[in-house]
Amino acid sequence: MSRWTAVRPVLPILLGASLLLSLAMGLRQSLGLFMPPLTRDIGISVSDFTIAISVQNLAWGIFQPFAGALAVRVGYRPLLLGGAVLYLFGLVLLATAQGFLGVLLGAGVLIGAAMACTGSALAMAVAARSVPPVLRSTVLGMVSAAGSLGALVAAPLGQAISQQSGWRMGVVAFAVLALAMLPAAWWAGRVDRLPAPVPPGGGAQEGAGSALRLALAHRPFVVMALAYFVCGMQLVFLTTHLPAYLDLCGMDPMLGAQALGLIGGFNVLGSLFFGWAGGRWPKQVLLGLIYVLRSFVVVWYFHTLPTVESTLVFASIMGFLWLGVAPLVSGWIADTFGLRWQAMLAGVAFCSHQLGSFLGAFGGGLVYDLLGNYQLAWQVAAAMGLAAGITQIAFAFVARPPPRPPGTQPAPG
Repeated sequence: MSRWTAVRPVLPILLGASLLLSLAMGLRQSLGLFMPPLTRDIGISVSDFTIAISVQNLAWGIFQPFAGALAVRVGYRPLLLGGAVLYLFGLVLLATAQGFLGVLLGAGVLIGAAMACTGSALAMAVAARSVPPVLRSTVLGMVSAAGSLGALVAAPLGQAISQQSGWRMGVVAFAVLALAMLPAAWWAGRVDRLPAPVPPGGGAQEGAGSALRLALAHRPFVVMALAYFVCGMQLVFLTTHLPAYLDLCGMDPMLGAQALGLIGGFNVLGSLFFGWAGGRWPKQVLLGLIYVLRSFVVVWYFHTLPTVESTLVFASIMGFLWLGVAPLVSGWIADTFGLRWQAMLAGVAFCSHQLGSFLGAFGGGLVYDLLGNYQLAWQVAAAMGLAAGITQIAFAFVARPPPRPPGTQPAPG
């Protein structure tokens, strides 16, 4: 227990990062619930809505490396607070949208930019900087787990209010929940008071360009980033299209909310488990196993018509395998390259994730509009996930430490 005493002074920082991540992820993951009533009400197509979600993911990915680099220069608090404000504006604009442009700007551009400042890359960087290396993987798992709780509240609340008072009031309820992101960002921003991280080996501080070149020259990092593309494609395809798929199959609309809520609940268990496991087994092997297992579960669920029971089991398993990637990716980057530019390098990898998310959201909608079903979309998602997982595991066994600038030593792990 003695090693956990180091966590007590930074507990407000960790709680703030957890709450911020929980709300940012939970609200965003639940936006797909509004797709059927929103598209019918304002007269846009399913692919129009998914273009907005695709732009959200693309904006998140493009801005993420810059947000990570900027955090080193201006501090975390201004970025976290700015992201929380942008998130609120995005939800208000979505709630008042009268056509495609409002949905694109609100749910797409603004929430995407906000996620770059409030999502997993910065929240994990805040947590990693706050605790000693021996606790890092476990604490990252805990923060990721807490970040999964938002969907447990947001999905059922949004669906219930949408059914009773319309989808616009459901989005307004999301905006009210998002107000809590402001104090959470303030608390998490106290990480700026902690001493700046020292480079591995105690050498001179390297610049952002040098750190980026080192990462891009390290093949395991490149493979991890490319596999992360497939991760984003699979997950955003599900969060965006699962409610519409269930509606297409004639299921109760509340089942989609229950499924997203279960994903959020089992996210907690999965994040805790993979955070703990990442401190004991190779993180890249665990990442590969997650992608392979997800693919098998997708094939099992989508190859037959859904039932209530199969949907809830599917959501539970996918939830367990969902956000466990976050502590593994963030922890591996911190172990391999150090803490100073961790948020930026995680942002580079996450940019690949978000390009995959763009394909998952937009590609799924395009396939549905062209074919009238999701069969081709889930088949592609499963095949690519299997290939990415096997490649990730293979490279984990041939990984070497990244090259270091003269005067520094390799990072631990």
